[in-house]
Amino acid sequence: MRPIIFSKMDFSHSSLFGYIEDLQELTIIERPVRRSLKTPEEIERLTVDEELSDIERAVYLLSSGQDIQGTSVVANLPVLMRQNPAETLRRVLPKIREVLHVAGVEMQLTAAVSFLTVLQEESVSIHTYSHSFLHIILQNLEHRDAGVSNAWLETLLAVIEALPKETVRHEILSPLGSKAQLSQTLQSRLVSCKIMGKVANKFEAHIVKREVLPLVKSLCQDVEYEVRACMCRQLEHVARGIGTELTKTVVLPELVELARDEGSSVRLAAFETLVNLLDMFDAGIFTPEQHLRFLEFYKKLSTLGLQQENGHNDNQLHLQTLEQEKKYISVRKNCAYNFPAMIVFVDPKNFHLELYSIFFCLCHDPEVPVRYTMAISFFEVAKLLNSDVYTIHKELVTLLQDESLEVLDALVGHLPEILELMTNRGENNGSESKLLSIPDLIPALTTAEQRAATSLKWRTHEKLLQKYACLPHIISSDQIYYRFLHRMLTIILTNNVLPVQKAAARTLCVYLRYNRKQEQRHEVIQKLIEQLGQGKSYWNRLRFLDTCEFIMELFSKSFFCKYFFLPVLELTHDPVANVRMKLCCLLPKVKSTLKIPTDKHLLQQLELCIRKLLCQEKDKDVLTIVKRTVLELDRMEISVDTFQKRFYENDLLDQEKERQEHLLLEMEQLEKEKQKNEGRSTNINDKMFEKKRRDSKTSSVLAKSINLSISGSSSGTSAGKEEKKSKLVRSQSFSTQVLHPKYSNIDKCPNKSSATGYTSSVPGMGKSCMLSFSDDSFRTHAAGNSGNAAFPSSSSHNLFNSADQKRNGNKESQTRRMSIKNRKSNS
Repeated sequence: MRPIIFSKMDFSHSSLFGYIEDLQELTIIERPVRRSLKTPEEIERLTVDEELSDIERAVYLLSSGQDIQGTSVVANLPVLMRQNPAETLRRVLPKIREVLHVAGVEMQLTAAVSFLTVLQEESVSIHTYSHSFLHIILQNLEHRDAGVSNAWLETLLAVIEALPKETVRHEILSPLGSKAQLSQTLQSRLVSCKIMGKVANKFEAHIVKREVLPLVKSLCQDVEYEVRACMCRQLEHVARGIGTELTKTVVLPELVELARDEGSSVRLAAFETLVNLLDMFDAGIFTPEQHLRFLEFYKKLSTLGLQQENGHNDNQLHLQTLEQEKKYISVRKNCAYNFPAMIVFVDPKNFHLELYSIFFCLCHDPEVPVRYTMAISFFEVAKLLNSDVYTIHKELVTLLQDESLEVLDALVGHLPEILELMTNRGENNGSESKLLSIPDLIPALTTAEQRAATSLKWRTHEKLLQKYACLPHIISSDQIYYRFLHRMLTIILTNNVLPVQKAAARTLCVYLRYNRKQEQRHEVIQKLIEQLGQGKSYWNRLRFLDTCEFIMELFSKSFFCKYFFLPVLELTHDPVANVRMKLCCLLPKVKSTLKIPTDKHLLQQLELCIRKLLCQEKDKDVLTIVKRTVLELDRMEISVDTFQKRFYENDLLDQEKERQEHLLLEMEQLEKEKQKNEGRSTNINDKMFEKKRRDSKTSSVLAKSINLSISGSSSGTSAGKEEKKSKLVRSQSFSTQVLHPKYSNIDKCPNKSSATGYTSSVPGMGKSCMLSFSDDSFRTHAAGNSGNAAFPSSSSHNLFNSADQKRNGNKESQTRRMSIKNRKSNS
């Protein structure tokens, strides 16, 4: 088409002729559209009287409507059965039965699904269903279209489970004798095979033996390989229906014969059926010679294509085609897939003697698909070995260091469960250290993470970091701190993939949660605040907010308020709008960590920050989120120090987290006291040893004098030792009485200092993030700046702190003097 320009209208003959051509082209385009529309006569035939009821409309459409209308009625049959089952069975179902004789494939498939839905919904009793629907199903079972026949067969198999035994015997089992004959069609014999498998579980063993097994044998010897393969796959159901004894005498001989069939599909079906039936038989089904032969055959398959018995490579003997190599890889891969089943076959107690060499070969297979399959099944193997799981720790390390990331990804899926199994079994062996059961674990874990980090498969790296959160239950706190925790912080700071950074942040918070040394915890918290919360890159500050979300999830409310509440509020001054926007979205969660009246001063800080954002924010998007957040904060209810019914579950969970945090502190204090006592005892032992050594040197000189004065000296030394022991016991009891209560309340102290503002208890954090708020400063800022209030600097904060400390000191001295005066007056 030519472009029509309206800026300059040209009414010449040529231009008008061009417009006419354009209009003609438009009419040509519209002609096919008009032809596709329905004519008035067709619309008239498709129109149905609206006053007709649902039953009458269904009968009308099935009688004189088109195929698509009849199909819609059949699809709507379950609804009609729910609304009016009696009329539907009396008027609609006979019409459907008539229409199905000449219906197309679509209506047949729809009818099979609708009949099955009516059965599942139990719209009518099973007796009524078998009387009304079963005959229609059986009539359409041998439809010329294979897809339709299979659809009706699936419906029939589902119906057989619900039908009474007598109905199945007379309506289904009796006609099978003629349907399974060689004179019948191939489709009819295939349908008979599947019905045999279903019926075998319906009746008692003697009825199956008398009426079903003769037909089964006949179909197993059918001239068509499709029928033999189909019947072979149904032998599993037949065997479970007749029991073990009849299976050994009747079914197993048929399976052995089918396993030698000329058709490959029949042999494959026989092998799969035999494997599925192994759990039915006890160990006596195999003689020791057969057991050994089967095991040796499996071992040969596990190394097929790798090495002959003489030790030479197959490629040195003859050239293998690519197809052969693919088949060999597939065989070894299937051996790896079935390795857990082979452990059950040989008994886990005999694993090291009979299967460990194969396990080693499969884990070191040169092909990635084989090692990948072993990595997937490694967890199943570990569960089966139970207390002997320590025998495969070397293979775990090998797979962790595998050069293929696909293998690593498959292994990492169940890595926490595998490590837990190994460490728990190691403890049962009496080892003091968990790592004794998994040598070289830590280097393998760090190598795996570094290799995943340098690859382009960030999803594997993310998955790995998520699974590494299990390590606090596997290795010691110091090992995590020195080998993994700082690595997580580096990933947060340097990695460019957001999901990886978030996974590292959450795992770091888990490590921090289970860290057992307060100094290390404080150091990590300081780095999080300085390098993330106050980082130069806005990306790091965003990750700090993500980390704070994980902190709120994993730690108690008091822990977050103590270390992270005010550093988070500092980001309201952030120059980047995205940071302020994310902070505003996080504020409701931040507010939920507060408890009144303990955190009243923090609530005032939060309200001040919100007022500042409302007054000073210039970015429209941020301001919109601020206003929405304010409404959400107003609707929130703050929990109080005492338990409330509304927050009972959350308060219990938070109390448990706080109890565990205090427990870690107490454990650390006990370890310190233990180390001090051990050091003191070693010093005493050294002094005693030196004294004995000096006494032994002078013993020859002073032997006579000692013999003269032995009675007096012995009494004196015994008295001295008893006095030392009593002093040591008193000092130990005093230390336990004083230190434990004091240390158990360490985390509670900062929450009580509501008047002095925020002072970080982390060493070295005084200059990092200071956000002081006192009543006096609030009054001056509110009055002087009128909405433009800003937080004081760190220097003013230090002044306030020093003044408050002096004021508090004077108050304490005054109270002491008053108490002394009161005591004197009372005396």
